[in-house]
Amino acid sequence: MPSLPIRYTLHSPHPAAHRFTVTCTVTDPAPAGQKFALPAWIPGSYLIRDFARHIVAIRAEAGNKSVRLEKLNKHSWRAAAVKPGLALTVTCEIYAWDLSVRTAHIDQTHAFFNGTSVFLRVLGQESSPCLVELQRPPGKEFAAWRVATALSPATGEKGAARRHGFGLYRAENYDELIDHPVEMGTFTLLEFEACGVPHEVAITGQHDCDGERLITDLKRICERQIRFFGEPAPMSRYVFLVTAVGEGHGGLEHRASTALLCSRNDLPYAGMRGMPEGYRNFLGLCSHEYFHTWNVKRIKPMAFSPYDLERENYTTQLWAFEGITSYYDDLALLRSGVIGVPDWLELIGATISNVWRTPGRLRQTLAESSFDAWSKFYRPDENTPNAVVSYYAKGALAALALDLTLRYGTHGKTSLDDVMRALWQRFGQTGTGVGDDDLRQIAEELSGLKLGRFFANTLHDTRDIPLERLLAPFGVRLTREKAKIPALGARIGSDGESVKLTTVYDDGPAQQAGLSAGDILIALDGLRVTPKTLDTLLARKQPGNSITVHAFRRDELMKFDLTLGANDNTTARLRQTPAPNALRRAWLGE
Repeated sequence: MPSLPIRYTLHSPHPAAHRFTVTCTVTDPAPAGQKFALPAWIPGSYLIRDFARHIVAIRAEAGNKSVRLEKLNKHSWRAAAVKPGLALTVTCEIYAWDLSVRTAHIDQTHAFFNGTSVFLRVLGQESSPCLVELQRPPGKEFAAWRVATALSPATGEKGAARRHGFGLYRAENYDELIDHPVEMGTFTLLEFEACGVPHEVAITGQHDCDGERLITDLKRICERQIRFFGEPAPMSRYVFLVTAVGEGHGGLEHRASTALLCSRNDLPYAGMRGMPEGYRNFLGLCSHEYFHTWNVKRIKPMAFSPYDLERENYTTQLWAFEGITSYYDDLALLRSGVIGVPDWLELIGATISNVWRTPGRLRQTLAESSFDAWSKFYRPDENTPNAVVSYYAKGALAALALDLTLRYGTHGKTSLDDVMRALWQRFGQTGTGVGDDDLRQIAEELSGLKLGRFFANTLHDTRDIPLERLLAPFGVRLTREKAKIPALGARIGSDGESVKLTTVYDDGPAQQAGLSAGDILIALDGLRVTPKTLDTLLARKQPGNSITVHAFRRDELMKFDLTLGANDNTTARLRQTPAPNALRRAWLGE
């Protein structure tokens, strides 16, 4: 007998109050008392976020009578048993004022939510189909609002939503329900097809985006990725949900959509020439989240098969799912023709520089970085650069190194491309979780190479990846350029017109002098220092020079004697040799 659907409604009587009212109706509640829970985290963002803390009020009823709710822990409840045949409805008021890709946000201008923030999970009935009624806020000022989501209208049901309309939508189960974020408002809607699949771009916020330029570039990127893994695409339609703000950058992947936050200045505008850095970064973000359609949404680590939404899901493989994706996001821009080889080498150089400038790379391995994401990566503080390496950035370098190793070791016959397609066929298309050693085994099987030492050194050691040596056979020269001014031994931020130390590097000049993160620099050798004058003052000094630093710590003025050090801020420069060889042509498509 097919299970009865769980029915949800979501509306906001007063959007300016930043609240959603969400009901969850269970036709056949558990006889001993139905349990409910709200997820503690959202897949793709590896931090316990305790979404239930945003529930302002919760109540239950059946047969027009109140039903007692017992709170079991911070995100779970149990309703008292109800008479057989009665449906049970739980109603939540949820505060939604987090303008991010992870949670929920509503005001008079728009509404956005992820299902993990608003839809209770009916324990024991997670496999039941779900019907969701999205209601327009009351008032004529909301008459023009539309809906953008990859959720499917509940065709055949009374009140089924029309395209981009309010009404009833359907998901096959709870996992699908929470994997389709929703945007509601007066967004700009752009449409295109990639390999026959309809794609939409919904842009919320003030902007002057050149829609034709954007969808032309996105179409090329999306078609390149679909053909990379092989047609047909794993989704019947896809939606980019873009929120344009003054300053912002971020994305979160879903099975048939992505939520993106960007600076409005990063979007293309009419008459724009070339490929400005901001737009290039935005396309890279789109490419990254789109690649996740395969790598992480369907090719998953075993620890995510299935997700446990109540607690941390530890894995040492995030370097592969985020790092490999970070390698291919910009590579897809190159291979689709959106950028050229010099642009791509510049992007790779920036990633290498970022890793080189992170002292934490010498303390934490890639496997440890992946495992510790729940406690370290998503909880950065002033000491994070000293202790942590990014599994995104160094993971991308590991993917680059593996690709070069496979191509060189097999004379171009095998590459990371082949490994990714094999992962898709063996794991993504079957729904089987990827084990810790499966990637290495597939790479060895396809290439005939012994890669145990490569994986041990790259994933379980803190040594730098020898990219200079690996790139050389491909006609790419990697050089290191040291900064010319002496070093304070600290990462610098600005606090208005003041210079603020955001990180003090271990064993560096600032730490040895007694300075700490959070200190506000006032003067160097008796001269006022500002964000604009700091480098000018330091450029007149040499490593080994002693200077007097005055700084505020909290509201106390302090004096420090500091000996400047050599600047270890190294910039990576990648340059092509004049004539491309066969290996480079096969790799970069020259």
